[in-house]
Amino acid sequence: MSGPESAPPSGPESAPPSGPAPAVGSLPVPAPEPGLAPGGGRIRAWAELLRVSALFSVPGDALAGAAAVGLRPGRGTAYAVGASLCLYEAGMALNDWADREEDAVDRPHRPLPSGRIAPAAALGAAGLLTAAGLALASRAGRPALTAAAALAGTVWAYDLRLKHTPAAPAAMATARALDLVLGATATGPAPGRTAATVPVRRPPGPVTPAPVARRGAATRTGLRVAAPAGALAVHTYAVTAVSRHEAQGGSTLAPLGALAATSALGAVTALRALRKPGGAAALVPLLPAALYVGTTAVPLLHAALNPSPALTRRAVGGGIRAMIPLQAALAARAGATGTGIGVLGLAPLARALAEKVSAT
Repeated sequence: MSGPESAPPSGPESAPPSGPAPAVGSLPVPAPEPGLAPGGGRIRAWAELLRVSALFSVPGDALAGAAAVGLRPGRGTAYAVGASLCLYEAGMALNDWADREEDAVDRPHRPLPSGRIAPAAALGAAGLLTAAGLALASRAGRPALTAAAALAGTVWAYDLRLKHTPAAPAAMATARALDLVLGATATGPAPGRTAATVPVRRPPGPVTPAPVARRGAATRTGLRVAAPAGALAVHTYAVTAVSRHEAQGGSTLAPLGALAATSALGAVTALRALRKPGGAAALVPLLPAALYVGTTAVPLLHAALNPSPALTRRAVGGGIRAMIPLQAALAARAGATGTGIGVLGLAPLARALAEKVSAT
């Protein structure tokens, strides 16, 4: 998925370079983003194009979806994770292909405007990764393929049409919510009693069978997935709104709004954990909830106080990495403590790689 990710995560959190940017003719050339060294080999160029440091924010979507329906991750969940990674990277490649002319002015060091990767190669990679994502989702069943197709359509619509419109944050929020739904549908329906286990008195005479159990399972799945999908959507909307200013900076309201939204989301997640019965196990979501707020709050506050491009990118990067503790909190809150801990373990890996390759 692109977006806060393309407007998806930010680069390393080193201090912005000092001194004026060099100029060519009358046009200033923007300095490279922190953590990016111009040039490098072909592998480095593709790592920058695909923003590999942001990949760690993806598996938690499907795993939180599996937890939401009360099931252990299985083969279908693995297919969903693979599909999500492919579609996310498709969005990254397509994002740079669509923005290649804009990046030639604002980010000439990016792989396409710098000539390290051909535009046709980036577009081809986007198409192949999309096809691979849909193929993997199809292995998990028709409902998962339907969710993946909706996700792929949202990603392509965002990159090619919606990115520079007011609908951009909503499109990216929809993509993240659909990614969680993909994990839920690929893992299976919510467990529960079926019609066969419930005694029902029927009047004499012929009875027309109805798929009551199937409809009931679908309803349960929808209700259980709605809250975590909504939480990811709120977070993604806020980060995408900030990411729209990462090239030029200058916005104070967007970081302040994102700070308010993410702080409220973290508080709601923590309070729901405190109210949930279950003893000490019910408190497990508190740690990732606290890490979530800590990862987002400080860089967003800095960006609000000094809305420079460097600090805005740093806030976006923190917001993307913060998806990991949020996913962990959602999984743990659903009772999947082991899954939550496993997802949380991706956070230090994401931070370490972000210092090598920028996520924006």
